[in-house]
Amino acid sequence: MVIGSEPGGGSSDSAGGWGVARGLVVKTLVLIGGALLLKRLTKSTTRWDHARLVTRSLSGEKFSKDQAARDPDHYFNIRMVTCPAAEMVDGSKVLYFEQAFWRTPQKPFRQRFYMVKPCPKELKCDVELSSYAIRDVEEYKNFCDRSKDQRPLPEEVIGDIAEHLTTIHLKRCERGKRCLYEGSTPPDSFPNSWNGAAYCTSELAIHKNNEIHAWDRGFDADGNQVWGPKEGPYEFKPVPASSTNDMFSSLNFPIQQSMEKRIEGSFVLQE
Repeated sequence: MVIGSEPGGGSSDSAGGWGVARGLVVKTLVLIGGALLLKRLTKSTTRWDHARLVTRSLSGEKFSKDQAARDPDHYFNIRMVTCPAAEMVDGSKVLYFEQAFWRTPQKPFRQRFYMVKPCPKELKCDVELSSYAIRDVEEYKNFCDRSKDQRPLPEEVIGDIAEHLTTIHLKRCERGKRCLYEGSTPPDSFPNSWNGAAYCTSELAIHKNNEIHAWDRGFDADGNQVWGPKEGPYEFKPVPASSTNDMFSSLNFPIQQSMEKRIEGSFVLQE
């Protein structure tokens, strides 16, 4: 009886050993999986990845149509279009940017170059977005709407980058906020002389689905606002290309057409 019981005891030890080994294998796989996930998460938040995400979010055609429909007394339906134009030797992306009233997209009232790159390591931000004047704005009118062979070449774009206008430092939005990135110009702002202004400020927020909220304002030496919207930022949302032609057919903005000429200057920054 005692001898007969020995094989049973050996089988139990073998089973227990296999259970321990299996547990070690599972733990090892979990550790490897965790390491791979950590590597992926770390990789997804590099400084250049943030810059690329901001570049993609800014790019494309967007309108403030919804906001103009909600509050036509304070906001107009503005078309904003941005697209890649060149790349600097350090990897910074140069974007062409323009805004126009939706009725006259062929006549932009604001044209800029944007330069997007990671923030300097000494600053507490993720992405640096700088705007620059263009040497010959007529040459770049409707740049994004043209075929690539009808656009200035990248080396020409780089040569046409004129004076620096503003810089916004963007950082990831805090948990719980609707935005992905947000930022503004530094407290001392940037000089501006249009319509009696002494300086201007810019605030920018990037939301999901490539929605952009932009708030540009000018102030005189006493801190009084002299141009730009007072109620809050403009909200630009992408519109599917298939609906661009007829998306305004059901809307009626009775005061807009007569006022667009009068207020056009409030959007033009003549830094």
